[in-house]
Order: sequence, then structure tokens, then C-alpha cells
Amino acid sequence: MQALNQRYPDIRIEGENYLPMPLYRHIATFLSTFKLVVIGLIIIGKDPFALLGMQAPGVWTWGQENKIYACMMVFFFSNMIENQMMSTGAFEITLNDVPVWSKLESGQLPSMQQLVQILENEMKMNVHMDTLSPHRS
Repeated sequence: MQALNQRYPDIRIEGENYLPMPLYRHIATFLSTFKLVVIGLIIIGKDPFALLGMQAPGVWTWGQENKIYACMMVFFFSNMIENQMMSTGAFEITLNDVPVWSKLESGQLPSMQQLVQILENEMKMNVHMDTLSPHRS
């Protein structure tokens, strides 16, 4: 960003989040809520399997005996999955609201040399298009 600002001082550089597909957002929201419920059940010591008439699995028994570790594992494992669901890997570049690079389409980030070349080409085309448009007085 600094290199681009030095080379093109008039260019505005912004960053924003690219939202994932709605299904992934809903899964992440569900996991976030489910995580809090599981941590709450671990802390208060309630066995949800007994309510369902099932025997508690060994991992639940271990969690009741090691509440701090179990809560930390649920928290970090759930956060890892939530972050994966919300991550798009997007790196989209637009110039004057015209897309000039998409990591989602190309599958890679542009090198600095590619980025400078793309911007120079787009700026030359914009200047060329401005000279071609008729001027009215």
C-alpha cells in the first residue's frame, strides 16, 4: 500500500471484508451459539445426554472432569471452524469501480510488478478514453 501510494499519490486505497456465502455465514452463527451452549453445559455440569435418555460419551465425561481444558478446547476448535467458514480469501482490486483483479477468479495474489502494470494499463486506458470522448462547450 505504501509503495502504491508513493507511486500513485492520487489513488485511494481501501480495504473491506468480502462476505462469504449466506450458508457459510449461517453455519458460523449456529456454531457460535452452539459453542456457548456447550461451554455453559460444561460449566454448570449438566448432562444433555441424560435428558435424551442416552449414556454420556467418554469425551463428555472427560470434559466434566477437566472443565477448564474442555471449555478451552470447545472455544478454540469452534473459533477455528467459524473463522474458516467466514474466510473467503478474497483480494479484489477495482479502479474507478471497474474490477481489474480478482483472487477469487485467478486463484492467486498479484505480484507487485503485476499490480503496477495493471494499474498503469488501466490508467492509460482511462486517459485514452477521456481524450476520445467529445468535449462540449
